[in-house]
Amino acid sequence: MTTDTNSEKEIVTAAMIVIGDEILSGRTQDKNVAHVALKLSEVGIQLREVRVIPDVESEIIDAVNHCREKYNYVFTSGGIGPTHDDITADSIARTFNVSIDYHPEAMEILTRHYETSGIEFNEARKRMARIPDTATLIDNPVSKAPGFQIGNVFVMAGVPMIMQAMMESILPTLTGGAKMHSRTIGAALPEGKVAKDLGELQVKYPDVSMGSYPYFKQGKVGTNLVLRSIFTDQLNTAHAELMAILEKQGAEILQSE
Repeated sequence: MTTDTNSEKEIVTAAMIVIGDEILSGRTQDKNVAHVALKLSEVGIQLREVRVIPDVESEIIDAVNHCREKYNYVFTSGGIGPTHDDITADSIARTFNVSIDYHPEAMEILTRHYETSGIEFNEARKRMARIPDTATLIDNPVSKAPGFQIGNVFVMAGVPMIMQAMMESILPTLTGGAKMHSRTIGAALPEGKVAKDLGELQVKYPDVSMGSYPYFKQGKVGTNLVLRSIFTDQLNTAHAELMAILEKQGAEILQSE
């Protein structure tokens, strides 16, 4: 956890690990990263790293160990279902060097769910109740099979609807820090024309992240300039200076917010 010495604003960071061969093969498109990033930003947590890894135990262990030591929070998605390749829970248990077994509360939740649904609660489905020792459950109001938290690692399902529901359960338990704010300018000019001035402005305001994103629309070239910072005064000042630079260049401003 880091603290800015000038402002005493605490920075809280996170990483997300997307687990699944289906993501890497292109058969399934990830829809979870953007959702997690937006939700974390709302509570003052900055998503700093995203990894997409296969259903391989050593890969999961290495990724989780790297991220849990580097960031305040780690969120994983995928690999906690009933099939043979759902190895995330076992891999997390080995990451923390703890045992894994059927969790009484998870078994009760799933037993009740399948009895009510009239669906057989077979051995494959019972695998979803296996939780690493010392972990606490994450509520799943959609399909009932819980996720879990151990240490600073939150393990969630890969199905977007279920993951999003789990995320809503998690958010009230998280401690955020300084919130990131942003300003955007859309200008009808190529990014190369503003690149030098933007670079100089970045040096002047190191606590304001500055990015340029070119686009082509209806045969016209434009650039979206995005400024981000936890320091609103610096952000607004940098935004005003960038607007002045663009106006001096005669750029048509299409958007400013």
